[in-house]
Parts: sequence; structure tokens; C-alpha cells
Amino acid sequence: MFLLLSLFYYFYFSIVGIYIIFLPKILSGVGYSASEIGIIFAAAPLIRFILPFLFMRGLTLNNKVFKMAMLLIVLSILSFYLSLHSFYLLLFSNIVLGVGLSLVLPYVELISLDTIGKENYGKVRLFGSLGFIIVALVLVKFLSSVYMALHFMFVLAFCMAVVSYFLQGHDELKTTQNDHLNGSDIALLRDYKLWLGLLLMQTSFGSFYNFFTIYETDRGVSMDMTIYLWSFGVIVEVAMLFFQGRFLRGNLLTLLQVTLLVTAFRWFLVFAYPTTLEILFFSQSLHAFSFALFHSAAISYLFSHYKHKSLAQQFFLGITYGLGGLSGALLAGFIYEYFANYLFLSSSLIAFVAFIMMSLYKKEQTSLA
Repeated sequence: MFLLLSLFYYFYFSIVGIYIIFLPKILSGVGYSASEIGIIFAAAPLIRFILPFLFMRGLTLNNKVFKMAMLLIVLSILSFYLSLHSFYLLLFSNIVLGVGLSLVLPYVELISLDTIGKENYGKVRLFGSLGFIIVALVLVKFLSSVYMALHFMFVLAFCMAVVSYFLQGHDELKTTQNDHLNGSDIALLRDYKLWLGLLLMQTSFGSFYNFFTIYETDRGVSMDMTIYLWSFGVIVEVAMLFFQGRFLRGNLLTLLQVTLLVTAFRWFLVFAYPTTLEILFFSQSLHAFSFALFHSAAISYLFSHYKHKSLAQQFFLGITYGLGGLSGALLAGFIYEYFANYLFLSSSLIAFVAFIMMSLYKKEQTSLA
């Protein structure tokens, strides 16, 4: 199981690496405006946000849905070849890809937490980070045409489908079985401070995921150096994932507070020093907190806080990477088109508001204890 999970994360986040690092620059190169890029990259997050509500109406995250989602991922990446130069066709392809990616990851996250536990989760998840960094370092040397990135994405998607075939062959998860007995105990309005904090955190990442490559290269930083910045961030992410077990034994809400505040500081550094490489590398080192520790602390807290564990993971992906990714992509696109220099200042302010929301939620939970 450890090997299958490691390979799945490796291929999944290799695809994500191409999608995040190279595709925005490719679309910019073939003539798409910043706002068009923002809209295109907002499609998949919108789907991630909508899907959990459908599962509240009776759909079940099981092996059959998992297999269907893998098929959608492969077919949507194939469709990129035909839709690259058409805004509406590419938008549709992104929607289909969003459906597939939104279904497979929460299922595998549940397998990981169910079989190896939160303290060892990072040692499996770090293979995803390795896939992200390796594909970035390799593809930048072979990016001779816009279609080379699509070739890489398709091969990786096919490999992930093969691994998933063996992964989904295991028995149904105990957590998904128990979910049918427990019913939904997730009250978004009751815990709105928690969910708003998680949402705003990912909204602040819209500038980074969708425009960091464009932002830095437009200011004179070379494409190779920008890839090194991405890669360095993932290296420290891998280190955190490997050693984070001891942190996750502590208060998870405190961890979330720390990661949110560190993220606000990180985006401010990118805003204030957009071309100072030493500070940019330091800001990338904070990715260990902004992504690795935040993600692990968040899914671990939701896994322990709610009885309906599969739906909790789906809502986490839907609200953070879904609605947060949607709002972050749209907001970043329009800010970069009209107020480019203030892109990461806006991200810093959003992350700080997320920190305030999480602090209020923690105070509320402490008073209830």
C-alpha cells in the first residue's frame, strides 16, 4: 500500500506541477490575456467547490466513482491538444479535468489517513512533492514547443491511471463505510470561522499558483531561475513533510494559526522584493509552513473533528482548493492586469485576514472545551 500511495502522489502532483508552473506561461505565450488565464484556471476550482454539495445529496465516493474520475482526467488532458487555441473549448477541458482531480485526491487522502495515520502521512505525501519538483526541472529543459508540456501531462496521467487501477482494487475504506452510518455532521455556518480561514488561505495562493511564473519573468527574472525558485520551495516542503510528525502531535489549531501568519509574511516579502533573489529564496523556504504543514494540519484536524470523514475531506478540497482557488485565480487575474505591482500585497492582506478568522475560531473552541 505504501508503494502504491507513493506512486499515486508522485504522478498526481507531477501533473499539478505542469499545470501550475508551465501552463499559465504557455497560455500567455499563445495570446491569452491575464484575465482570460484567470478565468480558465478558475474553472477547475469551481467544480471542486460544487462537488461536495452533490455528495451531500446522496452520491458516494467509492471505487466506481474513483475509476470514472481517472478516466475523465486522461480524456480531458487528451482534449487539451484540440482546445489549446480556443478559449471556450479550453475552458470546458479544464472543467472536465477539475471534476476528475476533485474526486481522486480526497479518496486517496482517506486511504492514507486510514492506513498509515496522520503522523506518517507526510512520508507518503512527500513523493507528490518530489514529482512536482522533478517534472519542473526536467520539462524546462525540453519545452521546445507548447505541446511538449501536454505530452508530459498525458504520459503522467496514463501512469497514474495504471497505479490507480491497483490502488482502487483494495476493499472499501472503513471510513467511507462508517460515513453512511454517521450521516453528515458538517455545519458550515456553525464553524464558519474555521472554513472562512481555510478558504482565505487558499485564495491568497491565487497569485502564486497562477501568476508567480509570469510575475517574476515579467520583472526580468529568467525562466530557469524561476523554476529554481519553484523547485527550492518544493525541496523545503519535502523536508517538512518528512519531519512534521512531531508537530502534528501538538495543538493542530495553533499550527494552523502559525502557518497562516507565516504565509501573510511570505507574500509581503514577494511584494516588497520581487527581484531580490536572496529574499525570494527565503520566501520560498516558507512554503514548508504555507503548504506542507498547513495542509497536513488542516486535513488532520478535519479528520479528527468530524464524524463524516470523507465528506469533510471533500469539503476541504472543495472550499479551499475549489472556491479558494476560484476566487484566488479570478482576483489575481484582474489585479495583475490592472494593478500588477500590488498582486502579492493583496495576497498578504488576504492571508492575514485568514489568520484572524482562525484565531477567533480557536478562541471559540477553547471556550467550549
